[in-house]
Amino acid sequence: MAIINNHGEEFHTVFSPNDSLELSCNHDYEQVQTRIFKIIVIGDSNVGKTCLTYRFCGSTFLKNPEATIGVDFRERTLELDGERIKLQIWDTAGQERFRKSMVEHYYRSVHAVIFVYDVTSLSSFESIPDWIEECSRHSVGPLVPRIIVGNKCDLRDCQEVPMSFAQCLADRYNFPLFETSAKDPAEKEHIDAIFLTLAYRLKSHKPLRLKQLNESSAQHMWDQRKQEAATCQC
Repeated sequence: MAIINNHGEEFHTVFSPNDSLELSCNHDYEQVQTRIFKIIVIGDSNVGKTCLTYRFCGSTFLKNPEATIGVDFRERTLELDGERIKLQIWDTAGQERFRKSMVEHYYRSVHAVIFVYDVTSLSSFESIPDWIEECSRHSVGPLVPRIIVGNKCDLRDCQEVPMSFAQCLADRYNFPLFETSAKDPAEKEHIDAIFLTLAYRLKSHKPLRLKQLNESSAQHMWDQRKQEAATCQC
């Protein structure tokens, strides 16, 4: 099976006939070695980080979630190509006063990063570069996979972040971009596929993107798309 992100790229062999989102109850747990990957989910407050991770780990939508204080920890065990994989997902607070004392701890030994913004909040999208910079300041290596997720795409009537803007930012940093909705039950499989794609790449140590953009071409594309969006009359 292949999943296609908003950039039009295909990630092949994310699923194989022997892959499973959950371990079979018939497995001998003691004989199956588990590989553990730490994934942090970061972004501004109220972008839906907790709901996104809850949808993946708990298969339901968390109604009226309270603001995360510090770090909220969830995990889910998968099976890929007959290998047991455990994803430890760290849902981090978006408010500075809650994050300050925890920031060093949750950036330590990270295997992957998911940046989340709210498609109905331009300010949350504009904060993504700051979150990316924070990762760099805390020594998250360049080979650590990163993806950008636009949440709340069920609220299209309130959308403030055009997909073209989001894709331009993703291209600038050479990160895959996905849009989804933690609230919409129809998006459950899409959310599973996003996390499973990341898990598969971690397991196989493959890069999420094969083509590297240089900084000048990325900046040129970013400036060009901003100009096009500013002149668009639609």
